[in-house]
Amino acid sequence: MFKNYFKIALRNFWRHKFFTFINVIGLSIGISSALVIYLIVHFDFTFNQNFDNGDRIYRVVSNYTFSGEEAHNRGVSGPVPEAVRNNISGVELAAPFFTLNQPNVLVPGKGGIPVKFKLQDNVILADGRYFSMFKYNWLAGSAKTALNAPNQTVLTADQAKKYFPKLSYSQMIGRVITYDTLSVAVTGIVEPLKGNNDFTFHDFLSYSTAKNNKALANELNLTNWGGTTSSSILFVKLAPNTTVANFEKQLNAILKKSDPPKPENKGNTRNFTLQPLSDLHFNSVYGTFDSGNPANKTTLYGLLVIAAFLLLLGCINFVNLTTAQATQRAKEIGVRKTMGSSRAQLITQFLSETFIITLFAVIISVALAPAILKLFKDFIAGGIKLDLFHQPNLFVFLFLLTMVVALLSGFYPAALLSGYKPVLVLKNQASSNSSKTRNAWLRKSLTVTQFVIAQFFIMATVLVSKQIHYALTKDLGFKKDAILIINSPWKNRTLSKNQVFMNKLKAIPQVELVSAGKAAPSSNSTNSTEATYIDGKKEIKIELYEKYGDPNYINVYKLKLLAGRNIQYGDSTSAFLINNTYAKLIGFKNPADAVGKYIDKFNGDKRMQIIGVVGDFYSESLHSPIKPTCIHISNSFYNNGTFHIALKPQTTGGNEWKKAIASMGKIWKEIYPEDDFEYNFFDESIAKFYDAEQHTSTLLTWATGLSIFISCLGLLGLAIYNTNQRTKEIGVRKVLGATVAQIVTLLSTELVLLIALAFVLVTPLAWYAMNKWMETFADRTSISWWIFAASGAGMLLTALVTSSFQTIRAALANPTKSLRSE
Repeated sequence: MFKNYFKIALRNFWRHKFFTFINVIGLSIGISSALVIYLIVHFDFTFNQNFDNGDRIYRVVSNYTFSGEEAHNRGVSGPVPEAVRNNISGVELAAPFFTLNQPNVLVPGKGGIPVKFKLQDNVILADGRYFSMFKYNWLAGSAKTALNAPNQTVLTADQAKKYFPKLSYSQMIGRVITYDTLSVAVTGIVEPLKGNNDFTFHDFLSYSTAKNNKALANELNLTNWGGTTSSSILFVKLAPNTTVANFEKQLNAILKKSDPPKPENKGNTRNFTLQPLSDLHFNSVYGTFDSGNPANKTTLYGLLVIAAFLLLLGCINFVNLTTAQATQRAKEIGVRKTMGSSRAQLITQFLSETFIITLFAVIISVALAPAILKLFKDFIAGGIKLDLFHQPNLFVFLFLLTMVVALLSGFYPAALLSGYKPVLVLKNQASSNSSKTRNAWLRKSLTVTQFVIAQFFIMATVLVSKQIHYALTKDLGFKKDAILIINSPWKNRTLSKNQVFMNKLKAIPQVELVSAGKAAPSSNSTNSTEATYIDGKKEIKIELYEKYGDPNYINVYKLKLLAGRNIQYGDSTSAFLINNTYAKLIGFKNPADAVGKYIDKFNGDKRMQIIGVVGDFYSESLHSPIKPTCIHISNSFYNNGTFHIALKPQTTGGNEWKKAIASMGKIWKEIYPEDDFEYNFFDESIAKFYDAEQHTSTLLTWATGLSIFISCLGLLGLAIYNTNQRTKEIGVRKVLGATVAQIVTLLSTELVLLIALAFVLVTPLAWYAMNKWMETFADRTSISWWIFAASGAGMLLTALVTSSFQTIRAALANPTKSLRSE
């Protein structure tokens, strides 16, 4: 029986080759999108899922309110781990670790000459509790003893082979490795954790090492309840019957007792909460670890919606074309019913045809998926790949997808075709007028749905592109072009080296100005402190954001000095510049009125004079509003390790900047011979603020193109069918004097009305969705009326061009051929 179904299906496909092609291509595009998006979403949603009792593992995080503003930190104060272990009930295990800031690693080489591995990331201080909570497979050494004593280290297998490529794992035990100036012995080798996870650490130094090392002990702050660093991480595994609320209540009671609120900090709050392990990969408030970037659940759900829409478009094409062709198979159905076929058998036949088409589409999609993943490699994780032999869940997904698409696409056409009555069919009355009307309305409704989806994508793509263009071209309050930023190596940084480097930079002919400071006016690096201004009647406490720079800082970035004077080297502890936003917040509408006034409490009890007011500028992306900011001098070489270099304009087609950068590289090697020369252009840093939006725009552009392509494929198929059905009508109209333009207009009128209806339906939906997205920006472009008008007009023009090939051809055909049979 199934063999006959297969034969009939192949004959039908061959008889209607073009419509089969449209169905296969439409479904292939939708299924390819669904497959790739499944790989992306599955990759992120399977993070941190392979740990025993993961539902009971939490990270302890810190939360603050400071002058009315919330702040968050993934770390804890130094004494917290010990306090949790000794004073809180219901804790099965508490595992602290501390992330180190990219140490240089020295490993013994041939002839006693050490081999240097620069700036190694994912190096932490940990102890046996870490390996008890997160289970590793040990290749050498033991979890019970490997990190029990000071000056010990455990390596992952990959890192161990990197350091000791010719040794076996057992031979590596006891080997000495130096991290910066700290020498430790290898006591264990472990396999990296299996599965997707954020725990990518590969060097584990014993936590007790810090107690014997003054520099590390100062970083850990093991006795200071007041300080918090994001490097100090604590995970806890709660006992089965312990609640999160009970743990948090106990820990915050200890905090209140150990670090009681001070009167001068009235209104400021601090507390600890638990973050579930399952939230680690997605929480942008706390982040993962120092080297981790959280995934965005909203983006992932948005991708799923795009996949669903594209799949829906392919299914709509199938339903439309199949129901349109229904009358062509009416006689076949009548004969088969007369010969004894049941309706269930006919439904099985038609569903099997749909299944075969869907299966072809799935095979094409699997073949296309690696190329699509490669196409989007710039902004999807490197671990995402298609490997049917090692991803059994893919077989399940593809099987379910095939069945769902086959049923979604084929059930209604199968029910419709199998419902024809053989007596009417054999009299050339395949269906009643009401049935024809019902089928026509279904096709029209599905076509409108296609155009709604396509126009929504067009409108969203145009608006996202408009907002990105607005963000990249807006006057941000500073100059961003032709500025180079170089950070001196923090481990080899000294004030004298910085001064020599800056003096040599100034001597380069292509350099206009050089400033030494810290972060650029707009950057991801932020410093802030509480500042109190007393106007005689009340205290105005505000979170004041800080920028460090020398007198050339505002000149390099062309910050506008609205009143007063620039900062000088002697102002480091007594005076600073403020921006106009801060001047207004403390009561000065006129910037000049703020000059000479004092901020009574700054960064503690320091008193600072306002010597000048600069124009407002964005210190972060347009997602955040302009913040009250000050600019001041710092004599600390840590705060003067960033060089801001304004380059002179290039001649057209010239390579002056290239020469300047080459000269800077040579100077760098003279002063910092052991460190790599790195630089970046400031305008490129600004553009990186909007990487997520750029990626969204790219995905929307592809989704828009694919949705239009699928819709136009279906539209072309329907145009061919409709003109074939109206061949004799067109011939009669031409004989009676109708012009080509009149016939084309007649055939296109219904299409125009359907697109207009889709436009009316989609416009309020698109406006609402776009408005919600735009609310994430503090400063945003307008949602202009022309976005909707242009999207609707573009869709109409595309549809008319697509259908015009067939309608014009039908209108130009010789009427004698269509009427000859009469």
